[in-house]
Amino acid sequence: MYAVIKTGGKQYRVAEGESLRVEKVKGEPGDKVVFDHVLMLGGDEPTVGKPIVTGAKVEAKIVAQDRAKKIIVFKFRRRKNYRRKQGHRQPYTELQITSISAG
Repeated sequence: MYAVIKTGGKQYRVAEGESLRVEKVKGEPGDKVVFDHVLMLGGDEPTVGKPIVTGAKVEAKIVAQDRAKKIIVFKFRRRKNYRRKQGHRQPYTELQITSISAG
C-alpha cells in the first residue's frame, strides 16, 4: 500500500519502510510525525481524495535534521562591473515512514 502526502508545498509518494527527504519539519531525531494531509491511497483499490482522504494518516519517524549540499548563486551583468556571489544550503528533514492507515 502507498500514499500520496503533501508537505512543504510538495507532494510525495510514500510506502511503509521507505525513507525520504522533505522540507524541514519541526522536531528532533527520534520524534514521530503524523501527516493527515493525504491526497491519495493506493493499493488494490485506490482512493483519491477530494481534495484529501478523510480519516487517512501517514506516520513517520524523524531520522535526521540536516542541510543539503551547498549551491552557488552567482549574479553577473556584463560590462557593468556587477558580480554577486552567494552560497545557499537548504535545510531538510529525513523521514522513515512507519505506517499508513486508511482510517
